[in-house]
Amino acid sequence: MVACPICSKPVKQSTINDHIDSNCTKYIEQDNDASTSTTDAAKFFKTPISKQREAYSFFSSTQPLPSPSEPRPTAAKRSFETFSSTQQPNGQTSVKDDGPSVADEKTPLQNGTTVTQQPPLKKSKPNAFEKAAPLAERMRPKTLDDVCGQDLVGPNGVLRGLIEQDRVPSMILWGSAGTGKTTIARVIASMVGSRFVEINSTSSGVAECKKIFAEAKSELALTGRKTIIFCDEIHRFSKTQQDVFLGPVEAGHVTLIGATTENPSFKVQNALLSRCRTFTLQKLSDEDIFSILNRALESQRDSYKPSDLVNAELIRYLAAFADGDARTALSLLELAMDLSTRPAMNMEALKQSLTKTLVYDRAGDQHYDTISAFHKSVRGSDAEAALYYLARMLQSGEDPLYIARRMIVIASEDVGLADNSLLPLATAAYSACEKIGMPECRINLAHVTVALCFAPKSTRAYRSFANVLQALKEPGIAGLPIPIHLRNAPTRLMKELGYGKEYKYNPDYVDGRVKQEYLPAALNGRAFLEDKDLGDKVDEELPQEAQRVRVDFKGENIEGARRDEHG
Repeated sequence: MVACPICSKPVKQSTINDHIDSNCTKYIEQDNDASTSTTDAAKFFKTPISKQREAYSFFSSTQPLPSPSEPRPTAAKRSFETFSSTQQPNGQTSVKDDGPSVADEKTPLQNGTTVTQQPPLKKSKPNAFEKAAPLAERMRPKTLDDVCGQDLVGPNGVLRGLIEQDRVPSMILWGSAGTGKTTIARVIASMVGSRFVEINSTSSGVAECKKIFAEAKSELALTGRKTIIFCDEIHRFSKTQQDVFLGPVEAGHVTLIGATTENPSFKVQNALLSRCRTFTLQKLSDEDIFSILNRALESQRDSYKPSDLVNAELIRYLAAFADGDARTALSLLELAMDLSTRPAMNMEALKQSLTKTLVYDRAGDQHYDTISAFHKSVRGSDAEAALYYLARMLQSGEDPLYIARRMIVIASEDVGLADNSLLPLATAAYSACEKIGMPECRINLAHVTVALCFAPKSTRAYRSFANVLQALKEPGIAGLPIPIHLRNAPTRLMKELGYGKEYKYNPDYVDGRVKQEYLPAALNGRAFLEDKDLGDKVDEELPQEAQRVRVDFKGENIEGARRDEHG
């Protein structure tokens, strides 16, 4: 026999779940004296609820005890009641109320003490807290139908189907900031009726997670209710810290919903990733952001008098600037509504006040995507695009030395043998960035960027070296013996063994030409160096003239000159 954790009544262990499901009205074990039985059970089986009620009655004899069947007040409500009450001279507690008086009701306690029931609290305080929340939080969708721009939870979305069938798996939501990861997680919890726990990797540790897992396991055993744990910024957990999720997720004690702005393939441990489904959230389009902003503006009509400056033109501007981030867009709209009421404010000044920074993440995918676009623009000899990406990185605070290092790589990888002067030029740009720094070094970077774009391209050395690396992966190639005539002979024993004996010193011969093998015998005759500077594929989308003749930036034919130079 055990004591029910809700009503403290004695119940058989085998029927505890059925007893809780019946709202604590059935499966109660009764002796000859039911009250004695209940009292005795409560003495021997102290539950957290019963302990709290005893402490409550001991420290506050003037307050009514909470009924076992009633839910406990939340911490926010208890705090609100404390600050909304005043202590009377006779020890009674009353609530301040400027409205009509309400007749007090006398409620007897178990110890004979009578307390006064207080009139209901005003709802102004919760509304004040709600108004204090940012506009982005107040406009957070409550249903999947209100979520914009995500086909996953649309009418025919895969994730929506799983939610409606109550088959929510553990998942990783991957998407840019402000695309709805947290919103979707909260809506999922409300739709399936699960217990919802929200943690953040920046403020939660392993010990707290283990405590949550234990509570989830107990909740599942007692009531059968599942627990959904939403971990925001899960990529900030180290790979070792992520191990704590493996057991509970594998056993099904919890359903994990992790949100990340970083690529899960690199930031989430493979073992955890294999236990979760990864859903990629689409970047919100300008039209999606425009719709969200209009809906937010409409919801503020009662509390905000629209200004002529906050019009469709400004909303379009904010939607384009937000770069798919709904939270940023709503924050800018809220700021615009405040700034628009200032005297002498015009549209141009308002736009400049709102949008002084570029959207760029120096540590995330935006960082790698932009430098990749820069490199490929130089490789494609598109100077306009290369300068655009260069300016975008520098304006957003990218390290100029990082860009200079990448240009040194481009000088050998893409220009290579076609123009050997670009490697020292790119190296000089790196040195210039070290010595003078920003903002002046941006000129050096622009100089080398354009020179790399205009230079002829050759990947001959790059591809040839890749051929050698591929050959070394073949069985036995990496361990082939060095030809004996090429070996060094610093000792007498090595000389006696014939090391270097038949080597022909090239400078001793006319034009340095000799008949001599340099590769190991097993590789004799094998070629790694390719003859062509570039590939031989033809892009069918190019005009026929461009397919036959390649010209440099001055309009001169360079095909013949390169053929003479390289044979």
